[in-house]
Amino acid sequence: MRASDADRERIAQVLHQATAEGRLDIHELDERLVAVYAAKTYGELVPITADLVMSGLPQTPAVPQYQPVSNRIGGEPGSAVSVAFWSGVNRKGGWVVPRMHNAVAIMGGIEIDLTHANFAEAEVTISCFAFWGGVEIRVPDDINVKVDGFGFMGAFEEQLPSRRHIPGAPTVRITGLAIMGAVEVKGPKKKKKGILRELLE
Repeated sequence: MRASDADRERIAQVLHQATAEGRLDIHELDERLVAVYAAKTYGELVPITADLVMSGLPQTPAVPQYQPVSNRIGGEPGSAVSVAFWSGVNRKGGWVVPRMHNAVAIMGGIEIDLTHANFAEAEVTISCFAFWGGVEIRVPDDINVKVDGFGFMGAFEEQLPSRRHIPGAPTVRITGLAIMGAVEVKGPKKKKKGILRELLE
């Protein structure tokens, strides 16, 4: 299981507390903090405070708290690349997003819909490059999303309402560059209303 930022901070607090109590000296603290922030998994975090737990360190639990795993995590990873060159690409349905997926749109368009997707790992990254083209990514409400791309004479837009972090849910990081193009991150598509219902409203 991959560790989260909260897990690393929890372990760092334990180390600071141990130093304040004289269980660690300043050099040991530095060494262990480097290991904490370099750790990627729970397994790498546990040994860092194992001797402190045995010595009876109270209050904050030193072992990361496992969170329930979403049933959307796991499966055989799908394609790692989507390329649209003077064309269009559409990825939707029950595909499995790999740990890293690259979307490249050059004078073309890419639509990625994660509404019914699974994720190969708890944290995945979609890296986008749009040049005179566009990438549209639809994300459902039951996953965590981080958007940190950049637009140059173009747009890298997150069109999502503020949402709380969902423990145990997949996290999708969307990053990249849009040059005279656009990358848009949107919520799920709304169901179309029937004609009769629209008339009544």
